[in-house]
Amino acid sequence: MDEHNTKLVNNVHPTDYQNPEPLEKYDLVVLGAGVSGLLSVIMGSALGKKCALIEKHYMGGDCLNIGCVPSKALISCARRLKEVQESAEFGVRLPEGEVTIDFGAVMARMRRIRAAISDHDSVARYSRDFCEHVFLGHAEFAGPDTVRVSGANGDVTLRFDKAMVATGASAAIVPIPGLVGAPHLTNANFFNLTELPPRVAVIGAGPIGLEMAQSLRRFGAQVTCFEAFPQLLPREDQDAAAVLKEAILRDGVEIRLGAKILRVEVSEEGGLYQAPWKAVRVVLDVDGAEVVHEADALLNATGRAPNVHGIGLDVVGVEYDNKVGVHIDDQFRTTNPRVYATGDVATPYKFTHSADFMARIAIRNMFLGDESRLSQLIIPWATYTEPEVAHVGLYEYELESKGIEFESFKRDLKDVDRCKCEGVTEGFVKITVKKGTDEILGATIVGPNAGDMISELTVCIQCNIGAGQLAGVIHPYPTTGEAIRQAAAGYNKYWRTPAVNKALETLLQQKAEKDAAAMQEG
Repeated sequence: MDEHNTKLVNNVHPTDYQNPEPLEKYDLVVLGAGVSGLLSVIMGSALGKKCALIEKHYMGGDCLNIGCVPSKALISCARRLKEVQESAEFGVRLPEGEVTIDFGAVMARMRRIRAAISDHDSVARYSRDFCEHVFLGHAEFAGPDTVRVSGANGDVTLRFDKAMVATGASAAIVPIPGLVGAPHLTNANFFNLTELPPRVAVIGAGPIGLEMAQSLRRFGAQVTCFEAFPQLLPREDQDAAAVLKEAILRDGVEIRLGAKILRVEVSEEGGLYQAPWKAVRVVLDVDGAEVVHEADALLNATGRAPNVHGIGLDVVGVEYDNKVGVHIDDQFRTTNPRVYATGDVATPYKFTHSADFMARIAIRNMFLGDESRLSQLIIPWATYTEPEVAHVGLYEYELESKGIEFESFKRDLKDVDRCKCEGVTEGFVKITVKKGTDEILGATIVGPNAGDMISELTVCIQCNIGAGQLAGVIHPYPTTGEAIRQAAAGYNKYWRTPAVNKALETLLQQKAEKDAAAMQEG
């Protein structure tokens, strides 16, 4: 373990930590110290409540340790490499063959960044600023108002008035013969790699699978993505998925859509994180015949499963299932009125930013009697491939299924002046409105920094700003963001009805007559 991982562990799960003696009772006990858990105690503390926070693994949850932070650090390096390789288009000449990648340095940089950010989510900070106590260990409901924590220095029992289940989710394992129990990579251990596998098989072409597949390919690995559905990013806008597919293929990633995997075979011998590698065989059904794809590493990226087992939910009468997770109502209450749940363990919106805001309103509902609802949240999301894909609101296929008439306005980035200067030749902004109105129902952006740009449209939907108003907002020139205004301007065609054209013609004629009269008087 290098200095960076040593710092990380010292912050988020110090090995010498001793669980404190618990209070007689806490106003709030939170199970899980991912984003939802951390925000729960921050909000509880702000309301003057005595809070206890329990974490089995690492403070900061998936986002800090095995998700957002390390993956984006890796993606950043892969993008820099791609920019250098394509610099000749911009007049920057490099000696052929002299651009190399130091994968070990890439991973070291990731660990350094992760360790630096970990101060923010540390046991020390939360013990000092937000909680009466932080407990490290396995948490399990033991009675109607108690949680048992099994830590390094023994078991302790915490009594609570209210409890929050924020245990998150883990990598799902699809029922492919040979996959369960076979040594393979998921997001939980992917960032333990110390060497670049020469050949990587990726099961799943969702956000995690595609982000890592594209980055690994750019670093020099041969990468093949297997997706059971006929579209990569199966839930995404079809136009967006098509643009991204072409970009991924240009990078050299092999994509097999509609893949029928019969079984997976992984050797016991070989390393998971460095050479000599394991022998991986993905056996496919291709037109009734078995076709074998060989690799040195296997990344399973088939989605997330809620962490609902082994935490005593049955003991406190909290209903749950393996797919949805903890059952909650629209105000985050479980079937036990004293227990709430937020984040990945209870909703399909498995994003850091949504977990954050869910916890904020759930705690207000819990202690202040607010009636804020999950269904009222406007949640954007993004996939950080290149180009990025971002979305907010409803998709066109969702509107069709609901029987809602709509119209979409699209601006291709290749036609935007700033994008021409930057060499951007693909991507778009698409804004979907309710037919006959300028009410924005959804929006998709594909292109550089789409994840940043989608916030403007999120504000529009949340604040009821229509496409007509958005089209009248001055945007700096030249910027990529100008494409948002230009797409919204597509709505203006509604104003040029025959009646409007007649009225405009009358106004122009009246103005001309007035000007002519003024000149004669002068």
